[in-house]
Amino acid sequence: MHRIVGIIGAGHVGADTAFSLVTQGLCDQIILIDENEAKAHSQGLELRDMASLVSSRVHIAVNDYAALQRAQVVVMAVGPTSPLREDRMEELLETSAAVKQAVPRIMEGGFSGVFINITNPCDVITRLIQHISGLPVSQVFGTGTSLDTARMKRVVGEFFAVDPKSVDGYVMGEHGESQFVAWSTVRIGGVPIGQLETDRPLDLPAMKDRVRVGGWQILQGKGWTSFGIATAAARLVDAVLSDGHSVFPVSVWDKRQEVYIGQPAIVGAAGIVQSVAVQLTEEERHAFEASAKIIDRAFATIAL
Repeated sequence: MHRIVGIIGAGHVGADTAFSLVTQGLCDQIILIDENEAKAHSQGLELRDMASLVSSRVHIAVNDYAALQRAQVVVMAVGPTSPLREDRMEELLETSAAVKQAVPRIMEGGFSGVFINITNPCDVITRLIQHISGLPVSQVFGTGTSLDTARMKRVVGEFFAVDPKSVDGYVMGEHGESQFVAWSTVRIGGVPIGQLETDRPLDLPAMKDRVRVGGWQILQGKGWTSFGIATAAARLVDAVLSDGHSVFPVSVWDKRQEVYIGQPAIVGAAGIVQSVAVQLTEEERHAFEASAKIIDRAFATIAL
């Protein structure tokens, strides 16, 4: 069976996601869609220019909604026209309108696969996609706190001078201002970081701030973020296409809180296999619940 991925939005994030999929050979065909047809065709042409330079062969189609019927995955990567915003919730009015236009067109063609949402505010838009598409909640999830967790691993790895891939643990909650580092889950070599010897004080609040503002620092310097989130999205696409049953901190439907919110979950061919129950401290549990309320209030502002 051909591995087909649709990407809605050919801007920095959508194009870098396509680039990641092509260079890693993670799919057989990409359907790249953008309301700016010239941009979509240009991105598609440049991706096809890579054909002789990469080990895999990925076919690129452009602005063909009908072709999405055969896709196993559709990645939602539409963004605002002015992305320089510190609070992702400020993007909601514009991005929700774009999603309301795109999702019905995708579903009209008979798409029945898995939606992976990148579009911010991620948790709110993921719920909107599920609501409009009518797909089971397991087939719609967002990148959530995958990128935030990667930033946490970078910060912790730099402090302890270890490879960030050797850091375990999660950032949870909203992909936004109310996110929190679940420090009780953060370990290096199986040892909680609070038990590791250091030559300087371990300032967890300062480290949390470095994680939280990481995206804003990048935005201020270059105007957008794309490398990290595109890489995270490519890994999630791969987990679906390969039925990987891999654990990622993603935005999934939480039955208790009745919102989409970032937490560890197992990702496979049908989307979310199940959430992973993390034993949080009381303080972390309160932070999770408070974050869920912020997400829910934001969703309530969308006219459905």
